[in-house]
Amino acid sequence: MAAAAVVAVPGTLGTLQAGRARLVAACCARLRPGWRLPGSLMGPRVAPAIWARGWAPAVGGSAPRRGYSSEVKTEDELRVRYLEEENRGIVVLGINRAYAKNSFSKNLIKMLSKAVDALKSDKKVRTIIVRSEVPGIFCAGADLKERVKMNPSEVGPFVSKIRAVINEIANLPVPTIAAIDGLALGGGLELALACDIRVAASSAKMGLVETKLAIIPGGGGTQRLPRAIGMSLAKELIFSARVLDGQEAKAVGLISHVLEQNQEGDAAYRKALDLAREFLPQGPVAMRVAKLAINQGMEVDLVTGLAIEEACYAQTIPTKDRLEGLLAFKEKRSPRYKGE
Repeated sequence: MAAAAVVAVPGTLGTLQAGRARLVAACCARLRPGWRLPGSLMGPRVAPAIWARGWAPAVGGSAPRRGYSSEVKTEDELRVRYLEEENRGIVVLGINRAYAKNSFSKNLIKMLSKAVDALKSDKKVRTIIVRSEVPGIFCAGADLKERVKMNPSEVGPFVSKIRAVINEIANLPVPTIAAIDGLALGGGLELALACDIRVAASSAKMGLVETKLAIIPGGGGTQRLPRAIGMSLAKELIFSARVLDGQEAKAVGLISHVLEQNQEGDAAYRKALDLAREFLPQGPVAMRVAKLAINQGMEVDLVTGLAIEEACYAQTIPTKDRLEGLLAFKEKRSPRYKGE
């Protein structure tokens, strides 16, 4: 009775412990036998909803041949490329709205949502790179020309759709890398913030500039930017609508790597590809549960976070991949993981 009474009293240690138990249980529910993660990775495979158009075959991980036109068909505004050979397992999402600076339109948001739905259910996907197919632009945020034509009643629901798609990208179960080779403003930077890792060219420009338009970031920027660089600096950048270049962004911790831009204009993408290749040899199950443990753990206190880590670690123990890793270590060879 005494213990029950303690749990029932709001604000007591018992309540905190019960809350932790519920959170860990919720995490474990995603990781019960079969290691179902967000997106139900073990569910039936969904064929990719969108396939690349107009790509040159990948050779040694080189950048694809790109063509630019002021008249881009709507189905070409997002290109999804499944790399092959030594890059098998890497998927590239390429935004291709040159005439609108890759801004978020209703069509582009719809295509992103379909692509993410396919990717989160595909066990063969190991890493996803988000990039631009347009020189000098990553994403300029919302399509304001389209926005100005909307009724006020349409704006809120559309912003909610943008936020939902960006959240879906943040919740993808595999590592995601944003390759920022150009302008990333407003929703464009919010898209990058939803990725696990951000790399940028030194010439890139990025910022949450919504206050200039008398609005605020609506795609997660007010939440993810403080988590990335700290509350005080995030407030300063949002209040001032300041735009940073790659070097400044690296200095404040907004991006992980900054590179001098190359003649092809894809230095950040090439670095992202190098990082993705580093991830490929690792155990797929371990990569997924490591991401989940980090993401969930960063939102709670240390004790609860450690419990989440324990629950996630437990899911790697019965896997065939773990046994393969031990055998490969014993035999002094590279492991051959299958994600099982």
